[in-house]
Amino acid sequence: MPGENLSRDEARVRAGLLSVDGYEVDLDLRSAVGEAPDGPGPRTFRSVTTIRFRSAEPGAAAFADLIAPRVTAVTLNGRALDPATVFDGSRVTLEDLRAENVLVVDAQCAYSRTGEGMHRFVDPEDGEVYLYTQYEPADARRVFATFEQPDLKAPYRFRVTAPEGWRVWSNGAGTLGDDGVWRFAETKPISTYITTILAGPYHHVTDSYRRTFDDGTVLEIPLGAMCRKGLARHFDADDVFLLTKQGLDFFHDRFDYPYPFGKYDQAFVPEYNLGAMENPGLVTFREEYIFRGKVTRASYEHRANVILHEMAHMWFGDLVTMTWWDDLWLKESFAEFMGTFALVGATRFQDGWITFANNRKSWAYRADQLPSTHPITADIRDLEDAKLNFDGITYAKGASVLKQLVAYVGQDAFLEGARRYFKRHAYGNTSLGDLLAVLEETSGRDMAGWSRSWLETAGVNSLTPEAVYDAEGRITELAVIQEAAPSHPELRPHRVAVGLFRRTADGDLVRYARVETDVAGPRTVITELAGAEKPDLILVNDEDLTYCKIRFDAASLDTLRTHLGALTDPLARALCWSALWSLTRDALMPARDFIGLVLTHAGRETDIGVLQMLHAWARGALTLYAVPEWREEGGRLLAEGALRELRTAEPGGQHQLTWARFFAAVATTDADFQLLQGLLEGTAKIDGLDVDQELRWAFLEPLTAHGRADESAVAAELAHDDTASGKRHEVRCLAARPSAAVKAQAWVRLVESDTLSNALVEATIAGFARSDQRELLAPYAEKYFEVIERVWAERSIQIAMHVVRGLFPAAQGDRSTLEAAEAWLASHEEVAPALRRLVLEATDDLARSLRGQACDAAAAGR
Repeated sequence: MPGENLSRDEARVRAGLLSVDGYEVDLDLRSAVGEAPDGPGPRTFRSVTTIRFRSAEPGAAAFADLIAPRVTAVTLNGRALDPATVFDGSRVTLEDLRAENVLVVDAQCAYSRTGEGMHRFVDPEDGEVYLYTQYEPADARRVFATFEQPDLKAPYRFRVTAPEGWRVWSNGAGTLGDDGVWRFAETKPISTYITTILAGPYHHVTDSYRRTFDDGTVLEIPLGAMCRKGLARHFDADDVFLLTKQGLDFFHDRFDYPYPFGKYDQAFVPEYNLGAMENPGLVTFREEYIFRGKVTRASYEHRANVILHEMAHMWFGDLVTMTWWDDLWLKESFAEFMGTFALVGATRFQDGWITFANNRKSWAYRADQLPSTHPITADIRDLEDAKLNFDGITYAKGASVLKQLVAYVGQDAFLEGARRYFKRHAYGNTSLGDLLAVLEETSGRDMAGWSRSWLETAGVNSLTPEAVYDAEGRITELAVIQEAAPSHPELRPHRVAVGLFRRTADGDLVRYARVETDVAGPRTVITELAGAEKPDLILVNDEDLTYCKIRFDAASLDTLRTHLGALTDPLARALCWSALWSLTRDALMPARDFIGLVLTHAGRETDIGVLQMLHAWARGALTLYAVPEWREEGGRLLAEGALRELRTAEPGGQHQLTWARFFAAVATTDADFQLLQGLLEGTAKIDGLDVDQELRWAFLEPLTAHGRADESAVAAELAHDDTASGKRHEVRCLAARPSAAVKAQAWVRLVESDTLSNALVEATIAGFARSDQRELLAPYAEKYFEVIERVWAERSIQIAMHVVRGLFPAAQGDRSTLEAAEAWLASHEEVAPALRRLVLEATDDLARSLRGQACDAAAAGR
């Protein structure tokens, strides 16, 4: 990564000097198939870029961005420049600029195996080659010469020569000429990071969207959906198109700004690093959203949410783009919020806010308690900072704060502000003040104060109820206590609902009173609930209006211990589960108590997404926060509980499938493994459970990890599923085998070699770094701290992030590992800030784990 970074200051200077009139990009991708024609080194393709741009200061110097193995020729205003002199591997120096300039760069760019730039994938099933691009935040420069920053927008014309028989797509509509060249319509002015190319023998399905507006204007949008040929039999494109049309209708109704980018293609691509990317006219998704086997409703809901998230970006991010990555929230927070807003408002997934409260906000709460937490409007010094800021703060906390904002200003004022924002800044760039200005206009509220509290400070507040009762058991005073961590002491204004719940004669726990009010400062009295009958449960932030950690008074916590499963409102129940997990992470509830709550009440959970989160949290409680001496017993209890629920779940239902996967993940005893083996071989059966290919891999992995299945069993399974997905499962299973030699081999492949693709790096890490193989992983704790600087320097940032995060010796979970991590941080203050942040976060997680174990140890002796 040396020399590839770009600082905010450099970007500001260049934006003040240059304006870009347009790009013409010619790519020759015929080298993607057959033997690599260029000998040793990376496989490359020819990229010829013509950029027309202006300079505010004739005679000044600037630079263009390009990461390529070779540059053949550079011409500036008709003058040939020596590539060896002006190109340093990541930048092309441009001197003596004119008022109007033409730059032509002819380069050999490298195909990627890391998901960055022009990714090349060879399908093991049929040998077909597939290409796609992924650029955010700054990898367009791996495919063509650019001015790689979001505020130098320009229109683009792409021309692509591809292998015979291929199809090619880009942002604009394309046609294949008689000369074999694909030519694409010029785009609207957009940023470099959302330009895109897709090429290969993709399976392609079409549809169309038509909308007649109130003024009689008719909008027709061609729709396309693509995937690898090998996945075509699994591709439910009709559902993708249904959600797409529902989303377009929803956003047209709310935004009063027609979709501006012509066609709307959606491609599901292999080995994708992200969930999806909002390239206008051609959105790309990870192909795991095409389901090869039976999945739960939660999986379909998640896919729908991602489709709508990316669609919201067409307005928030593509039409109007942040000036620099400091204001990344202007696109990601809004897309995150609008995705769920549209999910609930336009599709069959009416419970989307439950998933948001229980799943997405959990991500935000974790991120906001790390030492690397930052305000939603972050201080992004350079591209490495930007890469790491696609995090729980920018996405989930930002969306949570926008949900609070809607409650603060009102939905009508919020949407009218969005409409004015689009019309005022279409095809331009903005910063925080631009959005606040329109919201002040439409709401009449002081947005500066709100922004200071919510957008410009970090940290999460906790809200705890405090109730006093009279002799008859009625509330005489109910207050909400607000607290903040000493490191982030801001006490914020909150719009909250406070709900009172009590048990009924038939045992249900139901809401009988609720008030919506403002909370500010350290203590707020809720006068509206004075005189109410004594509740069994007081829920602060009922209905999840604000962003906070929910705490309970002692009586409410006692109620939840015995009656959580009886809570009838699914959103309230999800909020309580999330709050209990927060107590566990904060070492205020012993891990064994949380696991006990899951074993007691999870079987009554109706929302499948919440149930899946409970399973993940229960495993986390066991492996991170329970004392090591209790983990064997705790694992046995979880496996027994999972098997009990599996056997009693509705045959063939999604709860049965979810409990089956959880049982496989926590299997512990000989009997557990014998059952898994029997389900694989067909000698055992659970009524209604269809052990399809994906479930077979889920059963095989724990068998290999515990030495109950060997390499030949994995090879036999791959023979049944010799696909890209099967290959990833195989690699993970092989790396999970309980052998010192296996771990050594995996370590070499991850650290000493760069031959694995991004997807196989992830799979190898998942198999290698199992929390239940602590002794096998112990030799790599010291090695980790010896190699991470070199990994960071030598590998692409995406792969380096995978390795640094994934190989941190968390499985050791002991004081000596924490001390080693702290010592590395103390002696490496000058390393790349992004690398330091990753290690700092992992170290903080480990320290939190040890605090949780101390809490659990205290519970063991009570």
